[in-house]
Amino acid sequence: MSTVTTRDVSDLIHSDLEEMDARIAETVDIGIPQVNELVRGVITSGGKRLRPSILLLIGHAFQPDHRALIDAAAGIELLHTASLVHDDDIDHSALRRGRPTLSTQVSSVTAILIGDYLFAQSAILAAATNDIRVVAVFAATLADLCKGQIREMLESHDLDQSFDQYEQRIYGKTGSLFAGSAEMGAILGGADPGTIAELRAYGRDLGIAFQIIDDVIDLREQTRSIGKPAGHDLREGTVTLPIMRYLAGLPANSPDRALLVDITSGDVTDDRVIDAVVGRIRASGALEAAATTARKYVETAKGHLFVIPDSRTRHALSQIADLVLDRSA
Repeated sequence: MSTVTTRDVSDLIHSDLEEMDARIAETVDIGIPQVNELVRGVITSGGKRLRPSILLLIGHAFQPDHRALIDAAAGIELLHTASLVHDDDIDHSALRRGRPTLSTQVSSVTAILIGDYLFAQSAILAAATNDIRVVAVFAATLADLCKGQIREMLESHDLDQSFDQYEQRIYGKTGSLFAGSAEMGAILGGADPGTIAELRAYGRDLGIAFQIIDDVIDLREQTRSIGKPAGHDLREGTVTLPIMRYLAGLPANSPDRALLVDITSGDVTDDRVIDAVVGRIRASGALEAAATTARKYVETAKGHLFVIPDSRTRHALSQIADLVLDRSA
């Protein structure tokens, strides 16, 4: 089920990802046929598997316990999946990757409970590594995810938010999972503390770049490419870096500034009006400016890879960083 496509990455961990998928399938069987079918749909919905790929690659660069590495990779992928189930319910998203979300197929309460079940199973997988440091990183990552979501709910509608506020928010909701994945892989590989810190920083910077590109894609791509309406974040009132860059280039008395206030507050919901604003954002250079910021994070992330002893693994992790930039969904 892996969609990681670069040759080096695939050659190094393809069999590990297949083993991880089997471990996930075994773990999430809830024993209720109709729920099992829904959960299988969520698990197999075409995710990129970037986070467990990072964990596996980093672990194999050292001397890992193979079984523990598979358990940790399965745990981090399941943690990611659980967070998406909750996000889709909170955001009222109808589609993810072009397919109906779980929250459109069952009640909100049921979707949240299934997400909770997946969170619990992901924690069981982390505990199965029998490494207290991995469990601690896992717990801290879950806390960061929750803080990121809380920040999004409370702060994301503010058109005057600073870049630091935006960075803290996207670190919590996205960067923390990349950072945790990298750190767990290094811990299970037996890396020294300095190496673990460098690789966690690689994951952090890469995760922030990933979310910035997500925010660019949300405004840049057409609905058929991303499986949800273009400008979905804007329609939900979420201010992202491209919108911040667009605002920074507007005169203080620009009609679009006032219009964006009305859109993010929910006072304007007319699709034609929002589509026109999305078109002006696309034409303004704001998407390119945000993508340039993401590129800087990717280059910084690559700079942390000097601690990887194996050149092929270093190259594979660098390829994953390039994949983060070069995607349309």
